[in-house]
Amino acid sequence: MKKTIQPLFRLENESLGYGRQSVLPHISLTVYQGEKIALIGQSGSGKSTLLRHLRSLSPETVAWCPQNPGLVPMLSAFHNIHAGSLTQYSLLYNLLNLFYPQKKAIARANQVLTRLGMAEFLMKPVAQLSGGQQQRVGLGRALVAGKELFLGDEPVSAVDEYQARELMQLIRDEYDTSITALHDIDLAISFATRIIGLKNGCVVIDQSVGSVTSEQLTALYLDDNED
Repeated sequence: MKKTIQPLFRLENESLGYGRQSVLPHISLTVYQGEKIALIGQSGSGKSTLLRHLRSLSPETVAWCPQNPGLVPMLSAFHNIHAGSLTQYSLLYNLLNLFYPQKKAIARANQVLTRLGMAEFLMKPVAQLSGGQQQRVGLGRALVAGKELFLGDEPVSAVDEYQARELMQLIRDEYDTSITALHDIDLAISFATRIIGLKNGCVVIDQSVGSVTSEQLTALYLDDNED
């Protein structure tokens, strides 16, 4: 008997938004393990709303990398990255690392920062880092969380094209399943297996990366009278 593959997420005619304001009315969507999904659409099209909702459905399995990483400015890159793994350790150990960073925790954060090309900034306060560097620290915090699924809201928007490709490859290698909001169409085509395009509160594209065209994706950013 053929084994049925259970979805990680299934939305059926749901309305997502803030309070009484619906951003994505009547959305239906299924996500399976192993998919690399790119969410494409204009700012305000509902990408962030969808990601936050999916995170709320299974927070214990999600490595979350929001557009605004919410780092603690006066703390070092080490401390901000270690924050991603707080639930893996005792309160005492975490307090100890706040005041007296431990060798094991330092080594782990340094390993992640090395992969992000930022090993030299380990003990530097994030307030002294550039926007792109802070974004990489935020990604590092997600990487140490030890979760199964990556959800990223424009996680490479503040870095250059070369760095963006390196970071997207890192995400692809690290996580079996990922859902990432992107504006860069070429980047989405290069690293996704499935494209979901949002426009005017609706899913207007849901196709494998091999069947979608750049013209379809470009149309997501045009006004309706220009389509």
